[in-house]
Amino acid sequence: MMAHMEQIGVSGKVAILGNYPPRKCGIATFTRDLRDAVAAARPDWHCPVITVTDPGCSYDYPSEVRFEIEENNISAYLRAADFLDLSHVDVLCVQHEFGIFGGEAGSYILALLRRAKMPTVVTLHTVLANPDAKQRQVFGELIECASKLVVMTDRGAAMLRDIHGVPAEKIAVIPHGIPDIPFVDPNFYKEQFDAAGRPVLLTFGLLSPGKGIEYAIQALPEIVKENPGAVYIILGATHPNLLRQDGEAYRMSLERLSEELGVQENVKFVNRYVAHQELCEYIGAADIYLTPYLNEAQITSGTLAYCFGAGKAVVSTPYWHAAELLADDRGVLVPFRDGRSISKAVNGLLAEGSPRHSMRKEAYIMGREMVWARVARDYANVFDEVRHQYQKTKRIPPTNHNGNGGERSLPRMRLDHLERMSDSTGVFQHAIFTIPRFEDGYCTDDNARALLLTVMLPEQEHTDHFIRSLQSATAAFLQHAFVNKTGRFRNFMAFNRNWSETEGSEDSHGRALWALGAVVGRATNPGLRSWAASLFEEALAPVVAFTSPRAWAFSLLGLNEYFRTLHGDLMVDRLRWELSGKLFALFQKNATSDWMWAEDIVAYDNPRLAQALIIAGRWTKDQEMEKMGLNALQWLMKNQSLPNGCFRPVGSNGFWLRGGDAAAFDQQPLEAGAAVSACFEAFHATGDPFWKTEARRSFDWFLGSNALRLPVYDATTGGCRDGLHENRVNRNQGAESTLSFLIALAEMRSNSTHRFQK
Repeated sequence: MMAHMEQIGVSGKVAILGNYPPRKCGIATFTRDLRDAVAAARPDWHCPVITVTDPGCSYDYPSEVRFEIEENNISAYLRAADFLDLSHVDVLCVQHEFGIFGGEAGSYILALLRRAKMPTVVTLHTVLANPDAKQRQVFGELIECASKLVVMTDRGAAMLRDIHGVPAEKIAVIPHGIPDIPFVDPNFYKEQFDAAGRPVLLTFGLLSPGKGIEYAIQALPEIVKENPGAVYIILGATHPNLLRQDGEAYRMSLERLSEELGVQENVKFVNRYVAHQELCEYIGAADIYLTPYLNEAQITSGTLAYCFGAGKAVVSTPYWHAAELLADDRGVLVPFRDGRSISKAVNGLLAEGSPRHSMRKEAYIMGREMVWARVARDYANVFDEVRHQYQKTKRIPPTNHNGNGGERSLPRMRLDHLERMSDSTGVFQHAIFTIPRFEDGYCTDDNARALLLTVMLPEQEHTDHFIRSLQSATAAFLQHAFVNKTGRFRNFMAFNRNWSETEGSEDSHGRALWALGAVVGRATNPGLRSWAASLFEEALAPVVAFTSPRAWAFSLLGLNEYFRTLHGDLMVDRLRWELSGKLFALFQKNATSDWMWAEDIVAYDNPRLAQALIIAGRWTKDQEMEKMGLNALQWLMKNQSLPNGCFRPVGSNGFWLRGGDAAAFDQQPLEAGAAVSACFEAFHATGDPFWKTEARRSFDWFLGSNALRLPVYDATTGGCRDGLHENRVNRNQGAESTLSFLIALAEMRSNSTHRFQK
């Protein structure tokens, strides 16, 4: 039975924080497009949105928006940090511009970043060359809080390095994403905008004075002289902040200007915030895109990126983003506030034989590097990078495995989580984080493991009320699981106490026998031992016909436990000879010098096969059998080692097929616990301290000496997480994992001569 797959954050959870539609602003659009693109690029990721809402506004956000921050409420930023932590977010991606967060210079976002316990990627939509004192302070703290800073241009990266002292390794350059618009003739779209056969100029985006549109209108009289049918489409609603302060004053001033210049018939105002598809059609209709912006210090322009990537000829003032994107004649740059230069550039591009079409093609080809699918992959790589780096900072230093084993202190035996996973019926199979999953019910496998644990604990702990209750419940579960008519145990029971099948697996039957044998061999309660001996005997007969090597191994372990006190039972002894002979024969048939194994696959609970062979050979005095078991375990442990000495069990994602490579993940606690037991068995058989060291190396996997340097055992709950994924710990704490750890801990305690913490 494999550990239950984590239900939340199976492969990752990346939260995107920024403004979000239906709020109307460029960052809102960017946040939505980034979120959708990342979710499409990595469908195994969850991508919730944390949004910032401007004062006095209320929006009907879509379902992906999970948390709303009121811009000027610092408590909301703190609550958002708590929400992110409780949601187990792996990476937070913040869209940053000083004006969208509350506090002086947007300082409230720092409260969230300081409180959140996760790596943060900050996309900088603005990089200031000359920040004021407060902006510099806030930006400096933002840099410290960020794991990675994303800028959209090489110039932005240079400014971070040269002005703000950010190390190059902390910077990623990822272009502004754009929709993948087909390269088509503008005439295809013009008719729907009443512009068929006319040259179309376009400026789009939220309207505000900084756009410099008045200078493009001033250029129109000269443009119209040479191109009488030219139409200039000014697409976009007035910026909401400007609308609240000044209403439509700026738009009205542009309308008056076009009338004064006699070009009102050549100017078309579209006073609305258009949807994505309609925007793409407007862009498609444009022959030339105009960006006459007035502020040189604009490091990013989404509208420029959209139109350039769609293969549009661009005439622009040389603000930073345009100067970089349109360099090498990929567009035409004109001076700031210079209508005459705009008209000259536009007429030149509209003239016969102009480089407009070659410019369009070059822009479109270059724009393929900017489409959202490509940009999302770049962001996903950055998210993976910072997550891995963040985990390294939390990881546990390597353990020195050259010692004698058992010289370091052990965790104390905590049964809190096991108690939480139990009720009067027995032990629940799975958990969602630390909470039992009732819908998955119970199983014989886990209840057998729990019963085994109760008799492995020291005598003084048997008097503990929970241990006595657990022992009674799990014994009753096994009794109820047994079907007298068939002599077999059922395995899976639903939460409503209905069995899910009439007969369980051979493996679950073997585990039940193992637990019953341990009760006979270890328990001090006469009544409990009598019950176990009776049920043990009834359940023996079907084992002869089993074909599962693991069922043989588990049964052999149970027979050995039974013989702790009842050695001399000839029927049980004959069964031990028969099962050990089958297992030994399987090894003899399949094992070679380079594949010392019983099967053509190393699958699950692997050390138990070698452990059972060592036990059987030892107690039947069959030296060849014992040697085969020791060689198999040594081969297995050698191939379950990292170069630094850490234990690395064969992963459950494919296991290890003969002739192939062993799966590195998912690594299961079941394997580490089995390795501890098998290595101690090898130590008892040989007296070689090497095996005690191997047992400790296997146990330390639970504590963080593993491929990720992350603890699998949770010392705060007493539970054990359900294994290691490739890049994270599975945070669910199911019964199999927790019992694997507790049984391994019990064996570490009983096999050590050192006085460990209790």
